[in-house]
Amino acid sequence: MKKYNIAIVGATGAVGEEMRLVLEQRKFPVEKLILFASARSAGKEYEFNGEKLKVQELKDDSFGGIDISLFSGGDEVSKHFAPLAVQQGAIVIDNGKYFRMDPNVPLVVPEVNPDDLKQHRGLVANPNCSTIQMVMALKPIYDEAGIERVVVATYQSVSGTGKEAIEELKAQTASISKNEEFEIKAYPYQIAFNLLPHIGSFMENGYTAEEMKMLNETRKILGDKNIRVAATTVRVPVYRAHSEVVHIETKKKISVQRTREILGAFPGIKVVDNPERLEYPLPLFAEGKDEVFVGRIREDISTDNGLVMWIVSDNLRKGAALNAVQIAEKIIEKELFSK
Repeated sequence: MKKYNIAIVGATGAVGEEMRLVLEQRKFPVEKLILFASARSAGKEYEFNGEKLKVQELKDDSFGGIDISLFSGGDEVSKHFAPLAVQQGAIVIDNGKYFRMDPNVPLVVPEVNPDDLKQHRGLVANPNCSTIQMVMALKPIYDEAGIERVVVATYQSVSGTGKEAIEELKAQTASISKNEEFEIKAYPYQIAFNLLPHIGSFMENGYTAEEMKMLNETRKILGDKNIRVAATTVRVPVYRAHSEVVHIETKKKISVQRTREILGAFPGIKVVDNPERLEYPLPLFAEGKDEVFVGRIREDISTDNGLVMWIVSDNLRKGAALNAVQIAEKIIEKELFSK
């Protein structure tokens, strides 16, 4: 089997670390793995396949000899370095938002729209974490019955913000339990024992950037500009894994039983839906797992062709690192390096 030189940009962040673990766990055909980060993180050591690797400082000429580069270093890093990496011959899979809505950059969830990869010009965008898990559940329903409208509320873990937010939640929880003062840095208000009803900056229409991503990215991934999506995104005091309640209005009637069947048969989805036994997806149980878990599947009694479901997935796995690695696997499978 041919092996490939792989780079991870932003290797010391929460998603970057998960990318390294996913590559190892999935036995990705790595010839050489190179870890890049900022100058302040250079020299840190991580283990990969039993070998100690030192993080290198990311520079303009870092990508010679790299086949695939997984980016998770932030939008400014992607804006500057991703085109340089492509110029130097690497295929870039970018986890940030900077390139997602570029019409020349495919936005891909491999189980949903793998054929879009054929149009890549050296750069592929990884969708937003909350969008990925939602479109995974929407795709089989879309193919079966069509979709007119989606209303979604998300309950997103602090790991979506990064390591500093994880540590802040830990510190605040400990301080509050001891009746001690604590710092607020990662968010505008304390996150421990609290909910924050917005993620990202507010737009002129009253929605946040995160909420508009779910509309625009869903349309692009499913290739349907007519789907209506209204999202409310909420940050919750959970360390890892995002949860969503999704209301779907279909074009034609689809039964709850048929919905369970098509979701259960879709790659990457696991249906956990037994209300009598209180069996439904939980972020606690989704942590560290690759699947998108769906439960609480029921009719939306407020509309004729409506469904409601509860979707949970590890935002660092399928919502970021795993999806990026699956894109790389699909590029290898389809031999799409010539682009």
